Amino acid sequence: MPLIDLTQLNAAGKQHTPRVTTTAAPSYDRPSDEAARIREVYGRRHAGNRYDWDQPGQLFMMQELERRLLSALRQHHCLPLRDRRILEVGCGSGHFLRELIKWGADPAKLVGIDLLEDRLIEGRRRMPAGPRLEARDAADTGFPHASFDLVLQMTMFTSILSPTLRQRVAREMLRVLAPGGWIVWYDLRVNNPRNPDVRAVPKAEIRALFPGRVVHLQAVTLAPPLARSLAPRAWWLCALLARLPFLRSHYLGLIGPHAVEPSGTGPYEAVLHRAPPRLRQEHSHA
Repeated sequence: MPLIDLTQLNAAGKQHTPRVTTTAAPSYDRPSDEAARIREVYGRRHAGNRYDWDQPGQLFMMQELERRLLSALRQHHCLPLRDRRILEVGCGSGHFLRELIKWGADPAKLVGIDLLEDRLIEGRRRMPAGPRLEARDAADTGFPHASFDLVLQMTMFTSILSPTLRQRVAREMLRVLAPGGWIVWYDLRVNNPRNPDVRAVPKAEIRALFPGRVVHLQAVTLAPPLARSLAPRAWWLCALLARLPFLRSHYLGLIGPHAVEPSGTGPYEAVLHRAPPRLRQEHSHA
């Protein structure tokens, strides 16, 4: 479970910028080795009921994520979803695919892929008719070029410790993304010192994974240990603490094809990556 380092407040209580501690990745650069490691990690993971919707902390985090994600999709003109071809990479048992259906996506246009067949079996059991859940390699999906309008990854990259494999998966996500499409990103921005099986993805690495793309990021999600501890007793306190950026454990982002600001306003950081000077100037005056 992700932790935020609360020692990043000094004695006067002032905020410091969170430091992401990076650790040397093990030698899992061979895709087969890394895939085997991921299977082994998830095979021994027992989450208990912490992800159940009757848990107040989980409910608080997911409701906040839903509001922020729908707002981001609206600002980037990705709504309505009904005509979008959507792929989720690392879909697990399909939670976010089911959310997409609730938000108006056409089930027949949804595809989810995962390494673990047992999670896919569970997802098919829970899923309404229409979506395809398939066992495929995220670094080599086999889908045709430019097949999807939206490509989601929701806490998958942190499970990949190999920098080389992260780069391969990012390239594959870009390959299957249609012109004008968007990548939806949600993942840890700080490391969890109690869990060596995951590694956060800092802002600079996200930019490097998707060169030449505009990246809109916002820090979201009250650190799960806080949310799980406080929500059952003081929901209002969770809502208050969630307003403090240094207590947010994840990045939510949309990674797009052009250097264009989203419509409206929002807590976004637009990164104009390798955009020509003229485009950056036009962008700043838009």
